[in-house]
Amino acid sequence: MTKKRTLLSPLLSPLVMASILAGLTVGLVVDLAFPGVASAAQARGSASQGGVTALVGARIWDGTGAAAIPNGMMLVRDGRIMYVGARGAVPIPDGATVVNLNGRTIIPGLINTHGHVGGTLGLEGGHYNRANLIRQLRLYAEYGITTVNSLGGDEREGIALRDEQSMTGLDRARIFVAGAVVTGSTVPEALAQVQQNADMGVDWMKLRVDDNLGNSQKMSPEIYSAIIARSHELGLRLASHLFYLSDAKALLRAETDFIAHSIRDLRVDDEFLGMLAQSGICYTPTLTREVSTYVYENRPDFFDDPFFLSHADPAVLEQLQEPARQARYARAQPYKAALSMALRNLKTISDAGLPVVMGTDTGPAARFQGYFEHMELDLMAEAGLTPEQILRSATGVAAECLRLDDEIGTLRPNRWADFVVLTENPLVDIRNTRSIESVWIAGEALR
Repeated sequence: MTKKRTLLSPLLSPLVMASILAGLTVGLVVDLAFPGVASAAQARGSASQGGVTALVGARIWDGTGAAAIPNGMMLVRDGRIMYVGARGAVPIPDGATVVNLNGRTIIPGLINTHGHVGGTLGLEGGHYNRANLIRQLRLYAEYGITTVNSLGGDEREGIALRDEQSMTGLDRARIFVAGAVVTGSTVPEALAQVQQNADMGVDWMKLRVDDNLGNSQKMSPEIYSAIIARSHELGLRLASHLFYLSDAKALLRAETDFIAHSIRDLRVDDEFLGMLAQSGICYTPTLTREVSTYVYENRPDFFDDPFFLSHADPAVLEQLQEPARQARYARAQPYKAALSMALRNLKTISDAGLPVVMGTDTGPAARFQGYFEHMELDLMAEAGLTPEQILRSATGVAAECLRLDDEIGTLRPNRWADFVVLTENPLVDIRNTRSIESVWIAGEALR
């Protein structure tokens, strides 16, 4: 799925080069070797006034699969990338704000291909409103997750936020939506829900084929096949929640467009790998979903992690340590075995060269948005993926999977300037994605 890397796109090359070569002097210089509020504010001010921001000196990993640029430069204007390449290869335009990032690493903003931006507040549901959605999207962004594909539970407020995000000055993550998860006990009932979602203007459809470890009734092939077919007639792709290998194969035969969870009952076999390869669709493991089912049976180690605590609500942590609640989580032991199987299957699928994309299923209560995405990256490393494979799954490959690669996911000209500045190199250790110095969305550092 890797596309050929170009430093200057054919569409913008003449314009960009003309603007760059028009000026050889440098304007405001911002040194982030000792970052401060004033420096970030100056950079934002330049961007908001339509000026050029030049980020210089960092290692730049662009998300395409190309080697990192060791001493790079990125030029940004009007929220979009003008140029990415070696520092000094082109002059900095007159009047540009120069941000010195010596010793840093710049990566594209991370993409969660399966999250939920919805009604959760603390451990409660029922709070689906604009303010809560913005709070959640801001939380994702502060952890470097600059785009979330929200697969279920979405309403009109989420669609409105999606429609507002093609702008500079965006200070939250981008959102794409699937509307309500399609259920229905009959074909007509299910298709009515499909139409309701389509009428709202969703980006995806979503259905569930799962019996919750034998505790509920699975959706029948007749119903899910009809849902998939109608979604395609409406020009929409469909994501499938699943658990079992047999259902994954059946959903591939029915032409699902996205496998939204790991296969967790059996090892994937050659038949499945061949079907997945032929389909060309993506697989997201959502490993932290399994963790969330049992981890609160005891006090989790991450309750002491400053990276988590920086955004955690102490009242929620207290609730999760109540004995009665811990006892309920202790009953979810089968999901520990499911996680082990998911890890093995992830490695097999990755080794087969098939497109794996980062997704977490965060958003429901106690699946902590932002932090769990970094936990997901750690678990992918535990499965045996390299740091670069993991980063690609959350940037360029994720954008291609969502068909958003002309807009986000890589640091290339014309794309939105959504990126994360790190103090450490994540290509050496994936946990270095936690060393966040600043997050930029549409060319501006978060306030």
